[in-house]
This record gives sequence, C-alpha cells and structure tokens, in this order.
Amino acid sequence: MEKHNGLRPQDVVILLKILTFSTDKWIMSDIAEALKISLSEVSGALERCRISGLISQNKRKVNKLSFREFLIYGLKYVYPAQIGAPVRGLATAHSASPINAHITEGSDILVWANSKGTRRGNSVSPLYVTVPQIVTSQPELYEYLVIVDTLRIGRVREVEAAILELDKRLNAEKK
Repeated sequence: MEKHNGLRPQDVVILLKILTFSTDKWIMSDIAEALKISLSEVSGALERCRISGLISQNKRKVNKLSFREFLIYGLKYVYPAQIGAPVRGLATAHSASPINAHITEGSDILVWANSKGTRRGNSVSPLYVTVPQIVTSQPELYEYLVIVDTLRIGRVREVEAAILELDKRLNAEKK
C-alpha cells in the first residue's frame, strides 16, 4: 500500500492551476513559478493527488469528475474557511466574479488580505498563503479560486451558483 498522509491545501491550488493550462504539455516548474511554490511541493502534491485519484496515473490530467466531487462535497470539511476581521484585500467568494454575477451583493464582502487590494471586507483565509499575491496576474485561476471559496463558505444559493460556474469550466474543451 502506498503511503499517503492526506491532501494539503496547496494540492487543490495546484490542480486548479493545471486546469487552466490549454494542454497537458506543462512542466512542474511552470506550476512552481506561477504559484510561488517550490518544485518539491509541486512534486509531492502531484503524488498525493495521484494516490487520491484526483489526477491521472501519469500526473498530467486532472480527473475532473473526482475533483468536482471532492470540491463540492468534501472541501469545506477538510479546509474550512476562517473568516476574520475587516481588512483591505482582493474580493473572493460571492464578492467576486464569476459568482457575484449570480448573487446580489449584500453588506458582507469577503476578501483575501492584500495591501494592494481594492476592496474592504471580512478577511477569508485563502487555501494557500501565496494566493492573494498570484491571482491578479492569473484571471482564470482567480475565478477557479473564487468558485472554490464559495464552495467553502457559501450559503445554498451561492453554492448552487458556484457549482454551475465550476461545471461550466470543467466541461469546456480546452483548445
């Protein structure tokens, strides 16, 4: 039996990043550089995801159905979001695109703390510490992470919108 000590939050971010690539010809250093994660962390994450069945045996393609199921039904229990004090940051969950197109924004704005952010709201712990720094230059990854945060935090209507947006992306054919 293969050793598996459980998934880590950065594993989810790495799988989301892989989903943004238009081909499976990427290399680990592409992921490491984009996410500001070491090569050894990327390698370890891919192995944990392979053992968990979230990525193919050759570690090139995300198993979309398994990953979808994990995101929708397991993520909020494994990596619950911690909501904190009001701070300046980048909008997330129902406060950001694409979810905010489905939801009328109320007074509860949620953000990842970031001094360069343009919104003020209650802070949300990101899945990985580098997320607030990297997403401004990676809009597709930003949208995936907003969807994931909505699945972690959202109320029923928000989660339904997140599932709709997730399915739209997972079912889209990359060119």
